[in-house]
Amino acid sequence: MLYLYHKEAGEPQLTLTGDEHRYIFKVRRHKIEDTLYLRNLEDGLLYRYLVTYIDKRSVILELKESQTLAIKAPKKLHIGWCIIDSKNIEKVLPSLNEMGVEKITFIYCKRSQKSFKIDFKRLKKILLNSSQQSGRSEMMILEMAEDLKSFLHENPTSKMLNFSENRLTAQANIDTVVIGCEGGFHEDEVSLFSPEDIIGFDTPLVLKSESAVCAVASKILL
Repeated sequence: MLYLYHKEAGEPQLTLTGDEHRYIFKVRRHKIEDTLYLRNLEDGLLYRYLVTYIDKRSVILELKESQTLAIKAPKKLHIGWCIIDSKNIEKVLPSLNEMGVEKITFIYCKRSQKSFKIDFKRLKKILLNSSQQSGRSEMMILEMAEDLKSFLHENPTSKMLNFSENRLTAQANIDTVVIGCEGGFHEDEVSLFSPEDIIGFDTPLVLKSESAVCAVASKILL
């Protein structure tokens, strides 16, 4: 873990209790005078704290210095993701976060099962843990869109990932990509895009939605 997230990082003194205390005291086994690095994931700063007190229930930290240290992908990528089973989203979300995806908007597409609900609180917890491990300095943005048409109204330059001879390459200048759910896009949704805005992979294999999301992110960002 490269830093510890705390919403009040930047305050002159912090008291850690509960899970934060257990992590510092029992997992990492820090001692008095040890140095800890914290972020609040809002201001782009990395804060250096000194452990000044530890007991069985709390840890007290004193701020020593801060520095601007942005850790993020060199490109911006916004993914419009037609909703799939939340369990599958949770499995690949840490990987997308580590690769530097800036934003994901979940979309109820025509072939998305309406029974699938997005637990944003749970996803945020996954992102926090992933960011602490990878060093990412800004939280990924998570949003919802009612349908693909409304998403395109807000993001008119979006590309659609589908079967196409227009291949996605690492050199492509793309910042927003829509990826379908299991079963792909409905023909009415495909018709919302002009042919030049539909891109595909150079492979005869059919990818699962979560595989396609990771492939797009790695192709564009890494």
